[in-house]
Amino acid sequence: MKLKEVFAAAAAALIGAVTGANAQEPLKIGAVLEVTGPFASIAKQIENGMRLYIARHGDTVAGRKVELIIKDSTGAQPDVAKRLVTELVTRDKVDFVVGFGLTPNAMAAAPVVTEAKVPTIIMNAATSVIVSKSPYMARVSMTLPQVTMPIAQWAVKNKIKRVYSLVSDFGPGLDAEATFKKNFTAAGGEIVGEVRTPLKNPDFGPFIQRIKDAKPEAVFIFLPAGEQGISFMKGYRERGLAEAGIRLIGPGDVVEDDILEAIGDSALGVVTTHHYSAAHDSPLNREYVKAYMERFKIRPNFMSVGGYDGMAVVYEVTRKLNGKIDADKAMEVIKGMKIDSPRGPIQIDPVTRDVVQTVYVRKVEKKDGKLFNIEFDKFENVRDPGT
Repeated sequence: MKLKEVFAAAAAALIGAVTGANAQEPLKIGAVLEVTGPFASIAKQIENGMRLYIARHGDTVAGRKVELIIKDSTGAQPDVAKRLVTELVTRDKVDFVVGFGLTPNAMAAAPVVTEAKVPTIIMNAATSVIVSKSPYMARVSMTLPQVTMPIAQWAVKNKIKRVYSLVSDFGPGLDAEATFKKNFTAAGGEIVGEVRTPLKNPDFGPFIQRIKDAKPEAVFIFLPAGEQGISFMKGYRERGLAEAGIRLIGPGDVVEDDILEAIGDSALGVVTTHHYSAAHDSPLNREYVKAYMERFKIRPNFMSVGGYDGMAVVYEVTRKLNGKIDADKAMEVIKGMKIDSPRGPIQIDPVTRDVVQTVYVRKVEKKDGKLFNIEFDKFENVRDPGT
């Protein structure tokens, strides 16, 4: 073999080796979650959902090994979240950014992922405007207006006319408050009082007594899922609101699936509208709940489904692009995407990049001796009314 041919063969081998190496580069998915602190239960459910999807669908997609990099924002810490996202896109060179249990953290990420051009999947944070802040963001979870509008309509139809409103004082709570008030009063209902509670360490006692004294027919409530819901429901029970005939209505966070047993029987009869219940009656959800509980020993909630479906988006984009992630092409794949979810079929709106889905009306009841949100009505193809 001539020297020139030797060099040519060596060059070809080198190019092949490099190409092969590139094909084997991991698919890096950077998740920003509230792993520690008061919202750790949110992060755990989202992470569990992501890991369950990987376990059930394989840890390789389009020839690339999936590498999940999780960063802890420690709570509603937008400055921390922005720094962590910056690290993920500049140092870790992630292909996707995902996660975000809370709105302030998702909002802080928007300018970073826009500048870096990294496709980003919101798996929980629920303020309407989030996705509009970056052309590289899409959401698979829900918005508070989307799951709140139906309960306002249901309340009026069921002769609830006088309501007291209590919401957490941050983006999703304000969205829920505005949506409920607009739709409830437009249909003839009356808001007899309203209060916004602090996001961190609220003492619900004085607020609950104020509600009882106002003697509404129901209290509309939005609080972040987890410890706050348990705390409020304890006060609701101890101060005798149920016995006074004051019903509890709202979006589903306050009686989420994984805290129902901790709340206990005081949750019985609470009516909420939401996009997922562990009791949702479908073969896909029964398989999901079974696999989730076997693996993590706790009941899945809507945040776990956000993590699960968010990974479904990542996998589908990666397959469609044959493992070569280009942000603009990725967003085009995401727009209009349809997913068979444990909650039921969902779609990413091709214009807003927000989720379109069925919102269910549920009532807390006992099933096989355990508390569940039992669906009894639904609103189909609900878009975010807040945009």
